[in-house]
Amino acid sequence: MGRIARDGERIEEELRLRLGVLDQSPIPAGSSVGDALRNSIDLARLTDSLGYHRYWLAEHHGAASLACASPEAMIGPVAAATKNLRVGSGGIMLPHYSPLKVAETFSMLNGLYEGRIDLGIGRAPGTSGRIARALQRDRRNPPPDDFLDQLEELQAYFANARTEIPICFTRPELWLLGSSEQSAVWAAERGLRYAFADFINPEGAPLAAWYQDRFVPSEDVPAPKTSVAISVICAETDAEAQRLASSVRMMLVQMFRGRTAPVPPVAEAEQFLSAEGMPAELLPIGRRLIVGSPAAVIPEIQRVAAEYGAEEALIVTIIHNHNARRRSYELIAHEAGLS
Repeated sequence: MGRIARDGERIEEELRLRLGVLDQSPIPAGSSVGDALRNSIDLARLTDSLGYHRYWLAEHHGAASLACASPEAMIGPVAAATKNLRVGSGGIMLPHYSPLKVAETFSMLNGLYEGRIDLGIGRAPGTSGRIARALQRDRRNPPPDDFLDQLEELQAYFANARTEIPICFTRPELWLLGSSEQSAVWAAERGLRYAFADFINPEGAPLAAWYQDRFVPSEDVPAPKTSVAISVICAETDAEAQRLASSVRMMLVQMFRGRTAPVPPVAEAEQFLSAEGMPAELLPIGRRLIVGSPAAVIPEIQRVAAEYGAEEALIVTIIHNHNARRRSYELIAHEAGLS
């Protein structure tokens, strides 16, 4: 990845890092779910024009702060609104679904958008246990812990190895998502691309190294491929970025306490954080946020990606004001020398 110097001269970095977007479709206080989803399409158009490589939509259920419960419903509109981005799910929470239905949906999308579609698969429920149960069709018994069987079935469809299904599937780019040890083990054993959620667990670098060291090549992925999703907020100055970050800090603190609400405005969030009794920059405990001016955040993005041995960083940005969120991605792109 290149970085633009103050005098406009392009400096080539030894680390060549692609940048992408992981969009959780945040709902700002005072906005609707529809507003948040339209903001996602607007952001996708912008990041496509700025030179970002990938745009993933996240799946969350029952969250008053995050709008997208169905990435597959958003991938089509985002892909239709863009030209160069790879578009996909970050991710589909497979335990909720039939592998055949997922394979059919993403085969259709990949055929329609000519190989630009990614299928990121996750194991986590993406919600509370109560809502996860409500998502199940059969609620008489707890859902089985059979994720690996589901994954194998899904891969068999894309390999067109299930002869009883008279469909020729087109294969999206398949990724396994994770924030814990088990996902690293399965990604390595099955020869899958691996995306780690550092914004959930900032201690994942050893797991990424384990995946890379023990990777078993597959026909589709001959060498390990790693990306890391990082929470980043960028503004013209460090002070302004810290101010904007107040909203997501408050949102996450409340989420950890079992309360979900739309992303609060900065003034409300600053007041909330000042009452917490510790520096706002340390909240929420256990999460990593990269916050600052372009000159501050780009080296940090590079440092975290290098820790993971990642070829790509997916930027997660939650800000109450959509224009400020757009500007954050613009500043990162310009400082990184994307084109």
